[in-house]
Amino acid sequence: MLTFTLRRLSLFVFTMLVLTMLSFSLSFLFPGDTVINHSGQINASAEELAELNKSYHMDQSIISQYGAYLKHILNGDFGLSAVNQSSISHDILKLLPATIELSLVALLIAMLIGIPLGFVAAIYHNKIADSAILSLAMLGYSIPVFWLGLLAILFFSIGLGWLPSSGQISLLFEIKFVTGIQLIDILLSDSPYKWQAFRDASLHIILPACVIAVAPATIFIRLSRASMIDVLASSYIRAARAKGLNFRQIIFRHATRNALIQIIRHVGLQFANLVTIAMVTEVIFSWPGIGRWLIESIYQRDYSAIQSGLLVLSCFIFIIHILIDFIYAGLNPLARGNKYGS
Repeated sequence: MLTFTLRRLSLFVFTMLVLTMLSFSLSFLFPGDTVINHSGQINASAEELAELNKSYHMDQSIISQYGAYLKHILNGDFGLSAVNQSSISHDILKLLPATIELSLVALLIAMLIGIPLGFVAAIYHNKIADSAILSLAMLGYSIPVFWLGLLAILFFSIGLGWLPSSGQISLLFEIKFVTGIQLIDILLSDSPYKWQAFRDASLHIILPACVIAVAPATIFIRLSRASMIDVLASSYIRAARAKGLNFRQIIFRHATRNALIQIIRHVGLQFANLVTIAMVTEVIFSWPGIGRWLIESIYQRDYSAIQSGLLVLSCFIFIIHILIDFIYAGLNPLARGNKYGS
């Protein structure tokens, strides 16, 4: 396990360095002065510009400039937004938790729907239920997320009036910022209207989370179906049948747990796909997350925000991948190295 951990940590450090190099190179590709692209201080005076050039080592080699940029990043200094001159670090810390909250709820919905349906399809392999579930998965994966989001707003918000069409919570409730995850902040608050606010926030998150969850749910259907089919065809399942265990005991005691282990390794990949879908969905539902902020920065040509936002999102997604690898290795010892399975 120690070797596995050291290998993953070295991969993490190497990937972080590569991501910072890519982020650093964007400042030279964007139009304008490189040091202004780094710092975002478009209204800097001559004295401030000279200080910035000195801070970022712009009169030295490219390696020294990268080292200075890396030092700013490690200190949490992502510069200022070129649009409103606000701190990018502050904006990211304020907006990223909302995206994490939306993505986690959508991932939970996708797993709760996709995995059981995939197991049902595998149990009724090559039967009507299997064909119907696979057809449903193909249909769900083919629907564009922006069209599905607009259709959901038209039907559930405007037509039926069941769910809110935009925002994270009603303006009637004032919740103090603690973690940035709205549902947790509501539970931590001492507001007398806590449970009304919690219900309102839950209603606001249902529609965008369900829209985001559609595509990952269809992938979980296919993954869980394939995993369950492999498990049911394995030798230990045949041995369980030979011992006289009934079908329900085989499925719930043996097949389901082993099939889930194979699915866990794919959760990180689906989470990265899910965050990408969330960026578009945040714009449709006016969700105050980092995806909406980043897309607005692209439209406004806020180069310092684009540079920092892409770096933070990439690092966050990679950290999720590392955590999923550790969880998978903890559940499946064979994944820690060949010597453990030999």
